[in-house]
Amino acid sequence: MERFIRLPFYVKFACVLISIIALGYLMSIGQTIIVPFILGSLIALLLTPVSNFFERKLKFPRTLAAIVALLLFFGIIGGLFTLLGSQLTMLKNDWPAFEKQIMDGFHDTQDWIQSRFGIAYHEQIAYINTTAAKSVSQGTAIVGIALLSISSLFILFVFTFLYAFFILIYRGHIVRFLLLLNKEKDHSIVWDIVHQVQYVVKKYIIGLFIQMFLVATLTFIALSIIGVKYSLLLSIITGVFNILPYIGIFISVLIISLITLATSSLTNVVFVVIALIVIHLIDSNFIVPKIVGSKVQVNSLFAMMAIIVGEMLWGISGMFLAIPILAVLKIIFDRITELKAWGFLLGEEDKKDAPYKNLLELLTKRK
Repeated sequence: MERFIRLPFYVKFACVLISIIALGYLMSIGQTIIVPFILGSLIALLLTPVSNFFERKLKFPRTLAAIVALLLFFGIIGGLFTLLGSQLTMLKNDWPAFEKQIMDGFHDTQDWIQSRFGIAYHEQIAYINTTAAKSVSQGTAIVGIALLSISSLFILFVFTFLYAFFILIYRGHIVRFLLLLNKEKDHSIVWDIVHQVQYVVKKYIIGLFIQMFLVATLTFIALSIIGVKYSLLLSIITGVFNILPYIGIFISVLIISLITLATSSLTNVVFVVIALIVIHLIDSNFIVPKIVGSKVQVNSLFAMMAIIVGEMLWGISGMFLAIPILAVLKIIFDRITELKAWGFLLGEEDKKDAPYKNLLELLTKRK
């Protein structure tokens, strides 16, 4: 016979709060392990149909099928970044224009500071030299941080590949473990959760690639019409940065505006900013809801909160992983009776399913 102890609300609240704090701390200190594991899991879920195709249709061993699927995936990603790198090398031809634009802007700023605040040129130069000296003295630390970032990125890539590889190999073993972990009467729920998680993650990641392609295409068309140099490079940059929710478009606007200012006129910069704002509105109101968000039914409030928390815990990786993690949690919450209320809270508001039309009706029924 099962017995449940009824605890006061403040005890339950304290336990939940302590658990959240402990979980957040463990996730923060375990970033090196957890982030590549989650990335590897998402990639493995995406590539499971590909691996199944190699195993069933081409009769590949599971290990070989996993390796081929991963090599194809990372080959496509590597090809994209290779194309981006080849386009970046073209910028060296316009480096003198960049330098001239920077120096002109620097002199204009000096003139404005002198006319506005009365600070002479030599005083401004003295301050700049002092600041530069301090920066040079910290150069070793800056180089060390840069090298550490490169090594961390390499470690992230290697661990993500290995996690995805082993999850693809042991995916059946993991599913059987989840079934053994639950009672036989709950096996149908476990199967439903596994299938829904795989379906949502696959659709979400594929939707991100489609979104990237559409945004890059729209940007390329707009920049070509305006006559901006390096339209292909800038459109690829916009598509890649657009993956970062909310802040990616602002980074793209800044980069493209600076390059346009150095290679074209101020009028074209204004046209570029307007075009990118229009593309962002199209992306937010049509592309994301129809392609990316159609399977990830998470409301914007908690999506924003998840992105902020993800950035605080794991930086840019956390911002990218926040939405799929939240979507997976919602799938689990919706299928567990005790957690359905939380799943409802994370989801979008559906007026047709609302039990009460307004607060007055709610209060009337309670009386």
